[in-house]
Amino acid sequence: MNTAGWRRAAAVTVTAGMAIGVVGCASDSSGGSSEGSADTVSVWVTAGTDQVLASSEERWNAQSDVMPIAIETFENDPYKTKLRTAISAGEGPTVFSGWGGGGLATYVDAGEVASLQAAFDAAPELRDRIFPSVLAGGQVDGEIYGTPFNGVQPVVIYYNEDVFDAAGVEVPSTWAETMDAVAALQEQGITPFSIGGASRWPYLMWIAYLTDRIGGPEVFDAVVAGEPDAWEDPAIIEAAGMIQELVEAGGFGEGFSSVDANQGAPEALVYTGKAAMQLQGAWAYSGTYFTAAPEFTEDGLGWTTFPTVAGGVGDPTDVTGNLSSFFSVTADASEDQQEAATDWLLNGVFDDEYIDELISTGAVPPISGIEDKIEASDAPDWNSFIYEISQEAGNFQLSWDQALGAEEAEALLTNLEKVFLLSITPEEFATNMNAAAS
Repeated sequence: MNTAGWRRAAAVTVTAGMAIGVVGCASDSSGGSSEGSADTVSVWVTAGTDQVLASSEERWNAQSDVMPIAIETFENDPYKTKLRTAISAGEGPTVFSGWGGGGLATYVDAGEVASLQAAFDAAPELRDRIFPSVLAGGQVDGEIYGTPFNGVQPVVIYYNEDVFDAAGVEVPSTWAETMDAVAALQEQGITPFSIGGASRWPYLMWIAYLTDRIGGPEVFDAVVAGEPDAWEDPAIIEAAGMIQELVEAGGFGEGFSSVDANQGAPEALVYTGKAAMQLQGAWAYSGTYFTAAPEFTEDGLGWTTFPTVAGGVGDPTDVTGNLSSFFSVTADASEDQQEAATDWLLNGVFDDEYIDELISTGAVPPISGIEDKIEASDAPDWNSFIYEISQEAGNFQLSWDQALGAEEAEALLTNLEKVFLLSITPEEFATNMNAAAS
């Protein structure tokens, strides 16, 4: 369907969906309770895709037949509180960015975001361009409430090729090989894995991948669903035990709990040859490796997927990380604003120019059929790797702290840190998390 055709369909399908979405929600008599003018689509977003969105805003607003959009960018840390306060007061924007998962579900449960399902159903050729595993991150109970707008960011293993060559060690693809590599690297005085323990959140990647490899995605799905005693699943306990075995084997070296992940220190250990590997998100490639050590990144940095675990039932193509950031539409906005916002989300975001500009920043859009654009990018090998593992993922698990509600996520960070510091047992971790969940 062309853009004009989609807009005609949207006038019916979106409006019908919005009428359902606003039942029981406060709205002022002007039909424009979102912050800003009633004839403007206000958009709140965290920093990160600023220039791409600014260009999209300029192109979209240059058209004579659209309601203009006005994008406002916020720093990440204060954003969640500001957004929560504004939406609760009926003063939120028309469109806001989020990370899907538990945060989005909270807004959906409160009736504060509008469903995008009817709009996507009316334009299946647009819906089907998005990687299914990524689009799932914007769904709640199988219904679409968020659509992605930036690059996909799976967590991968980075490694120093020269370190492995000098040590005569093969890059591991199984957990048994990983533990063997840890022992061999330790003997040569090399820290096997760098990790920013002081920031705590890098710990999440280990428990997420190991749990998936052992028990499959259903294990954490049960946690997210709030099923009784879900944290005491044997796969989670075994995963925590394997983490502690890795710690005890010297897998992270000494002092890993004082390393700050937010200052590029873990990456520096890899590109200076002091550490062999790092488990980290795709954001580390352009955000740290390429900017801090471009020569090493071009000739010396390798990457691979997380190892398999013998006897595990998880699909080895499964990945974890940040699927993308998602845009959602507030239910308190007027029907005209919601229709205009949805028009932009489906036709302005991820059009050809948007995709080209996003790729130029080093990001990999979660959009099928753009292999030629990926191959023509400045980092084709890296971008193709990220594109392929994201597109082919049997399951793309959103980072656990984003998938859970805020309180349970904080309890997870606290207790997982204790697992890494060997101050609680895997069983105590599971018990503590069950208590936090209930």
